[in-house]
Amino acid sequence: MGFIQKDALRTTILSFFGLLLGYVNKGVLFIYILKTEEIGLINLILSVGILFGQLSNLGSINSISKFLPFFLESDKQKRSFLRVNLIFVSIGVLIFSSIAFLLHDNIVHFYDEKSSLFVDYYYWIVPIGIANVFFYVFETYLRSMHKNLLSVFMYDFVLRLFTTVLLFLLIFKIIYFPLFFILICLSYFIPSLVLFIYLIKIDEIRFQKEPFKISKKFKKIIFSYSLYSYSNSIAALSVMTMDSLMIAYYIGLKETGVYTTIIFLISALQVPYKSLTRVSNPLIPIYWKEKNMAKMSLLYKKISSISLIISLYMFLVIWVNRDNLFTFLPSEYLAGIWVFFFLMIGRINDMYFGLNTTILITSKKYKYDIIFTFSLLLIVFILNYWLIPIYGIIGAAISTSFAIIVNNIGRLLVVLKWFKIHPFEIYQLYVFVLFFSILFLSQFLNILHLNKYVQISINLFLITSIYFGVILKFKWNLDLNIYLSNIYIKLFNKKKEDNLLDV
Repeated sequence: MGFIQKDALRTTILSFFGLLLGYVNKGVLFIYILKTEEIGLINLILSVGILFGQLSNLGSINSISKFLPFFLESDKQKRSFLRVNLIFVSIGVLIFSSIAFLLHDNIVHFYDEKSSLFVDYYYWIVPIGIANVFFYVFETYLRSMHKNLLSVFMYDFVLRLFTTVLLFLLIFKIIYFPLFFILICLSYFIPSLVLFIYLIKIDEIRFQKEPFKISKKFKKIIFSYSLYSYSNSIAALSVMTMDSLMIAYYIGLKETGVYTTIIFLISALQVPYKSLTRVSNPLIPIYWKEKNMAKMSLLYKKISSISLIISLYMFLVIWVNRDNLFTFLPSEYLAGIWVFFFLMIGRINDMYFGLNTTILITSKKYKYDIIFTFSLLLIVFILNYWLIPIYGIIGAAISTSFAIIVNNIGRLLVVLKWFKIHPFEIYQLYVFVLFFSILFLSQFLNILHLNKYVQISINLFLITSIYFGVILKFKWNLDLNIYLSNIYIKLFNKKKEDNLLDV
């Protein structure tokens, strides 16, 4: 089995179990235990806390991802590079912690009327941000060395398991919401501390100072890249946080709870894609270093093709069963059906063109990506300002998806123009035809008015059988055929075939 497949399979399995826990937590227990306003509060605080973490990293995360491959041959240089970035992160934490405290009165002014609960718990964005920024640094460092499992295990599984335990303590009234909220926030330190201890154990962090010797020219390159990528990542994450903040301001925490719950459910559908990019993204800086455009083009097409197949399938499964699935949720979540529709269109586009951002920001043309990111931020803000007061959370979903699609098309065109690579394969057109055919025919599946459990099971079986049956039968994606064949071979101890998926 190819390198990407092996690691992606392991991380996908871990993420899958984390996904199940996450679904039990946010898709079931949160909805039936917490008030919608409390759900909105937790998700909003976590979103702003993550933004705080990105602000505090001062470009270190992208710097590690881009430049660590240049130091892998020297343990001392590698450790020193990490140490320098940790110093910058610590400075960033001090700066933005101070700013967060100074902004408190402004936050009260904006949110006290419709989202007063957010004001009461506002300061918790700081510990969440600190925990997240150090996790991101450690996780990016390990990922650049192709060590993904521990990070995935801690963040996707252990963190969610801890949340499950807290929810059951809440159910049995051993704790109450204020303490539950505090423990949720503090739990984000668990993955960070575990990765920190692991890095010490494998001798990647030493407490004695080691010299970091690089040329002035290289320092200038690193600083310039960090500055631009930092601005870029802030704008990109601001887009993700802006929806929740503007919904909380214009409408309230109750609608924020509905919107962020749908975002979580969509994020859960992206687990296979995230597992693929977690493994594939670190390869792109290496290909740039080697000037190997053939491998980069091949990786671009492979990841985009399999992501398209997976994302269209996920959309079919949810959308065909939407009426039955949303009956499991309280009635206030019915507006989430169209939120899912519009957001998922944007996410399908994002997964299909996903690597174009990484290719651009790790290239010598990285400075130009900031134009796209700030354009994205501006479009989302303007459309949210216009559409949220009119259409509520559906307006926010339309704004975000429209901006994502426009932005991705722009990046796609410049990557094609400058680097002469693209994600397109002819069979992808066939996949789209198959998708729309199943989507049309599926409208006749629900006319039987069967029990919803039976109907969901029948729909799932038919969609899966037809969709993957046709793709595998006509071998539209040889990688998928070989991938599934290798799983079969591994399970039944057959002779292993040559793998075409090594990149």
